[in-house]
Amino acid sequence: MTTRIFRTALMLGAAFGGGWAAPALAQSAGAINPGDIIVTARRTEERLQDVPISMTVYSGDQIQQRNIAVASDLATFTPSLSVNTRYGPEKATYSLRGFNQDASTAPTVGVYFADVVGVRAQGGTAGGNTVGAGTFTDLQNVQVLKGPQGTLQGRNTTGGAVMLVPAKPTDLLEGSVEGTYGNYDQMRLQAVFNAPLADTFKVRLSLDRNKRDGYMKNRSGIGPDDYNDVDYLYGRLSIVADLTPELENYTIFHYSRSDTNGYASRYAFCDRDPASPLTGGNLTRYYTALAACDQIDRQSARGDGRLDVEVGNPNPRMFIRQWQAINTTTWQASDTLTIKNIVSYGEYREQSQFQLYSDNFFVPDNSVTRFFASRGGPLPGQRFDYVQLGTQPGYEAAAQSTTTEELQLQGRSADGKFNFVVGGYLEWSRPIGYNQQRTGIYGNCIDPGTLDCTGGLPLVPVAPGVTLPGAIISESRTRFDFDNHGVFAQGTYNFTEQLSLTLGGRWTFDKIDGYSESNRRVLATIPGAGTIVANWVCNDVLNHPTVDLNANGGDTSACGTRIVNKSNKPTWLAGLDFKPTDDTLVYIKYARGYRQGTVNFTNPGLETAAPEKVDAYEIGAKLTFRGALPGYFNIAGFWNDFSDQQVFGALIAKEGSGLTGGAAIINAGKSRIRGVEVDAGVTPVEGLRLSAGYTYLDTELKELIPPTLTPDSPFEAIIPRGEVGGPLTYSPKHKLTLSGDYSVPLGENVGELNLGVIYTYTSSQYVDGNNKIPAYSLLNLNLGITDVGGTGFDIVAFGQNVTNKKYRTSSGGGYESSGIGDFMYGSPRMYGVRLRYAFGQ
Repeated sequence: MTTRIFRTALMLGAAFGGGWAAPALAQSAGAINPGDIIVTARRTEERLQDVPISMTVYSGDQIQQRNIAVASDLATFTPSLSVNTRYGPEKATYSLRGFNQDASTAPTVGVYFADVVGVRAQGGTAGGNTVGAGTFTDLQNVQVLKGPQGTLQGRNTTGGAVMLVPAKPTDLLEGSVEGTYGNYDQMRLQAVFNAPLADTFKVRLSLDRNKRDGYMKNRSGIGPDDYNDVDYLYGRLSIVADLTPELENYTIFHYSRSDTNGYASRYAFCDRDPASPLTGGNLTRYYTALAACDQIDRQSARGDGRLDVEVGNPNPRMFIRQWQAINTTTWQASDTLTIKNIVSYGEYREQSQFQLYSDNFFVPDNSVTRFFASRGGPLPGQRFDYVQLGTQPGYEAAAQSTTTEELQLQGRSADGKFNFVVGGYLEWSRPIGYNQQRTGIYGNCIDPGTLDCTGGLPLVPVAPGVTLPGAIISESRTRFDFDNHGVFAQGTYNFTEQLSLTLGGRWTFDKIDGYSESNRRVLATIPGAGTIVANWVCNDVLNHPTVDLNANGGDTSACGTRIVNKSNKPTWLAGLDFKPTDDTLVYIKYARGYRQGTVNFTNPGLETAAPEKVDAYEIGAKLTFRGALPGYFNIAGFWNDFSDQQVFGALIAKEGSGLTGGAAIINAGKSRIRGVEVDAGVTPVEGLRLSAGYTYLDTELKELIPPTLTPDSPFEAIIPRGEVGGPLTYSPKHKLTLSGDYSVPLGENVGELNLGVIYTYTSSQYVDGNNKIPAYSLLNLNLGITDVGGTGFDIVAFGQNVTNKKYRTSSGGGYESSGIGDFMYGSPRMYGVRLRYAFGQ
């Protein structure tokens, strides 16, 4: 299969190659010309077709046409890029070329806004580290860089980088107002205002308010009617001050606020014959697995559709605020040297109350549960929540600040043969108080954050050596300090006008300093008592096995555990570029990528994971052809050796440990990743533009060896997620995007008709070790008229997923430890109308 893909791609390249050595001819109006696209992938402005990086670029108009509003939307249209929406679209994590981010780990795909990394959200939240909702408003372009970018882009870019370039203030008095109304009662208002207040001082203001009902309908009768809703406000102020002809100061302040019901998943399968003997973790799994089976049966009896869920959470909320200030000073010191300084400060804050598995569980009714009930266990039919999380009043689930400082020297030799970038990078991320979250397990809580709970499953012995899993409130009280520093240099030497060599290196120093005072309390054994019993102990049973928090007045510092995880690693790049003509680039390169380790206090004895690394090899070509059939054809083939891989492992708790199982990040894997990427476009006739993007991705987990648990560990087993010989998660083998745009004038003072069609296909993929989502295809349409009657108004009717495909996007996992299986679903058919008025353009 791989050979066939390579052969087909090369044949296409040969077919397009007739324009390689042809003289440059004037392009027809509306023709595709990627040479006009300027990107900053290597920290300096270059033509897209001159950059030896496989990348996909979207203009601001394309972002608008595709209705991309939050980070998860981008992956729908981008080959090689996948997204994990396990914790909702606002906290989505990217996967590029098979490199994934699990909960509580560093990103594998760096997300940058105006050359600055997104505000860190890792401290107390399970995903994210991207940009706030609405940040895709008023952009110059978005650049998706594929493959390790650790030399120039910095930390944690083993898979690649996503770079958002905001529209910069201009010399024109201009702006626009745009309103959208769509199904699910979507109402969106966007506005842009640009003004030159003086010859040397320009400002730009961008606003985006978006609200839409959720498409996952809640059938439990408890809490909200729907989930997966949208409700955000975004604003940005940009200022450019030309202090002298050679000195520019560019300042950006942007703010995002999102307040929704959060996400919900739908139960799809369960273990109807849970494992025995019924002790320890197996007993825990018995109750959750059969309760999930009952929920699935209720769904079937009601005739629920795939977008119907049953969530028993009375007061869910996902409330995220983040802001960032960025200042870039650029000094043209001479004709051959530019000095740039970029400094930023930002904050991320999150308050949340949600159920991890979207459940509405009841104690199953069978001979086993009735036997346990006769000995003090819960009565069949008693309600309980599996895992429910809430934020303690006065605290936040995540509150982290991030400060960055980067100094760059960009220059070239007097003869123009040598170009270089040299710099240093400093990043400090500090907690804003404690990240504090309370988790109810096997309880029945209105809000675990306020301890508003009424019993749950009792912690009682029901037979010799058999104790039921009691309802627990676990309080996570943590602080994380992150330091990421680095020095880097990269240079390109042109041996001739056709042949050049690029060498680059970076040395990165990482440190995570984590502190935890986590504890747990057991709910009253009498259902409905609504109180907390006296056994209040530390979660860290290894370091604090006998602490009595009641005896010391509830001082949680008695549970204090501090862990420091340090690493420093070099990353590098070596590449050779050949340009036989101005319209042809052939390149080959080798890069080393690195992702820092982790600290996670959830599981005693398994709090840290070491860094992982990748050796990446790539060969590619970029062709621009002109004449009667102008267009472009870009192709890249890559091979990655991935080692010390951080993987997710399910934990089975020992009988009597007081824990209920869990999950940990461990270094247990080695993988091989290879594939081909194609990006092409053509203008067959004036006004018609056709483009295609395709990725073939072949991943294989080569080794999976879990660490050995110590005798004093509270866990009896760790089960790594994945299967040797199988593919990596979020790595579809095939991903295809086809698009066509046709524009035709309707006559003087009438306007221009625009038709857009976008088709995407994603093949089947695993989203955890057991859950595989099937292939799906989506069709999006746009039909509009620009400058209607010469009034400056544009009107567009749009449809997304017009065939109303019900497709799965991710999963919560948990089958190994809990016997349950659920899936998240993507957006159904969305349609509406946009009306836009622009002035001054």
